[in-house]
Amino acid sequence: MADMIRIIGIDPGLRATGWGIVDSLGNNLRFIASGTIKSDATLDLASRLNQLYDGLEEVVHSYQPFEAAVENTFVNKDATATLKLGQARGIAMVVPARAGLKVAEYAPNAVKKTVIGVGHGDKKQIHMMVRVLMPKATFDSEHAADALAIAICHSHHRTSMVYRIAAE
Repeated sequence: MADMIRIIGIDPGLRATGWGIVDSLGNNLRFIASGTIKSDATLDLASRLNQLYDGLEEVVHSYQPFEAAVENTFVNKDATATLKLGQARGIAMVVPARAGLKVAEYAPNAVKKTVIGVGHGDKKQIHMMVRVLMPKATFDSEHAADALAIAICHSHHRTSMVYRIAAE
């Protein structure tokens, strides 16, 4: 029988970073917690990144996950926005790594395909399936719901050969 594993999924963003914690035991998922860490848009970039770091560090410390999964950044037409998102994503990867967690990365389409069965679904479908898969799940924002979807994706793919090689 498989061991229970606690996973944190992280949906990085500069304005709001979503997080979701699930326990995975074989094919069973159990919702633990979720939330959104927000940065103050009136502050400079370094201060906002620090807010995300501190908030995410508190979540990791409080819930003690064993593994982390972060959504890959997509590139959009606004290079400045993409760069800022990348910096927030760096925070989302460094915090769990500094806590000793292995960090997996998933493309948005891989998360969608895992959770709803197709790679190009909309957010409403993802949020509905998160509730179907974990009826007790609650989330305070679409970012937290997305983070739970990322954690679900990781729970299904964490034992794949690709993840095992990446984790070594």
